[in-house]
Amino acid sequence: MTSIGILGAGRVGTNLAGKLSAAGHQVTLGGRASEGTAARAAGAAPRIAFADQRTTARSADIVINATPGDSSLDRLTDLRTELAGKILIDVSNATRDADDGLPDELCYPGSSLAERLQAVLPDTHVVKTLNTMLFMVMTAPETLATPPTVYVSGDDDNAKKTVTGLLADLGWQPSWIEDLGDISTARATEAMILIVPHILRRHGFKPFAVSLSR
Repeated sequence: MTSIGILGAGRVGTNLAGKLSAAGHQVTLGGRASEGTAARAAGAAPRIAFADQRTTARSADIVINATPGDSSLDRLTDLRTELAGKILIDVSNATRDADDGLPDELCYPGSSLAERLQAVLPDTHVVKTLNTMLFMVMTAPETLATPPTVYVSGDDDNAKKTVTGLLADLGWQPSWIEDLGDISTARATEAMILIVPHILRRHGFKPFAVSLSR
């Protein structure tokens, strides 16, 4: 059992919390009190704990960033001490949205949120993953008609191995996991978010992942 803290108690964070808790991990959702209430109303398992984000980051062995990507850098920079020596799994995309609320452009063109986080959190092992799919696919990849791909980027190989183990707990088979290399490769997967609004406008909010086909 691993102690996992999830920063952000919205749809992404709550979805991940439920599956990781069911896999036997000790999970804490970190957010505002209202987010905890909403998460419980949405069906979050009663064994999932709720706390503020600083407490969540401090108490967990592994932390998942599921906060809005356009504000993640400021939020997590403020948690530098709490995140030191830990693995930070970044699943967010930093974008500015169009009038319809869908992603329109990247906040960090030529870079990535994951790279920026690694730079301001030098004592933390940042691993980018799960950011190239709709949130429901993160915990149920087997429901897609064709095998999906989940990409992994990070500078520390041991941290990536640990994250790969958590991906298995979420239902990802080894052949579906693509290790792209160091954290700089996250700029490629974060850029994939730009295809998402076009797909959603044409087909609606249906589960999909941006995947490799071999």
